[in-house]
Amino acid sequence: MTDKQAKRNIESREDVALLVRSFYKKIRKDSELGPFFNTIILDWEGHFELLTDFWETQLFLKRKYQGNPITKHQEVDKKMNQTITSEHFGLWLNLWFETIDSLFEGERAWIAKNRAQKMSTMLFLEIYRHRNK
Repeated sequence: MTDKQAKRNIESREDVALLVRSFYKKIRKDSELGPFFNTIILDWEGHFELLTDFWETQLFLKRKYQGNPITKHQEVDKKMNQTITSEHFGLWLNLWFETIDSLFEGERAWIAKNRAQKMSTMLFLEIYRHRNK
């Protein structure tokens, strides 16, 4: 997107899908985060659909996502020998914000950032708590 292109609010599932796909394109190339995602996720198209459902649920209050992100992240941490750190969540969050800011603006963009920030903290705490069991 060039500076001359106007950013818009997140208004549809198509916008959410664009955000998710653009974000994970960055994640997959990232030297720190890419190895986690590229090792664990074998079906990227399925993952894109799942996360589009998740963010559509978060941003439009449509009940599309039926999963449990806490247990999924705990399972990933176990598969990765408990190597996920709070710094990884910080890097993830920075890329999420960067992707949103490059494509969108407005209330739902702010909500997407706010929810991600809260979720990243909660997910790391749940991962850490689960390690001690």
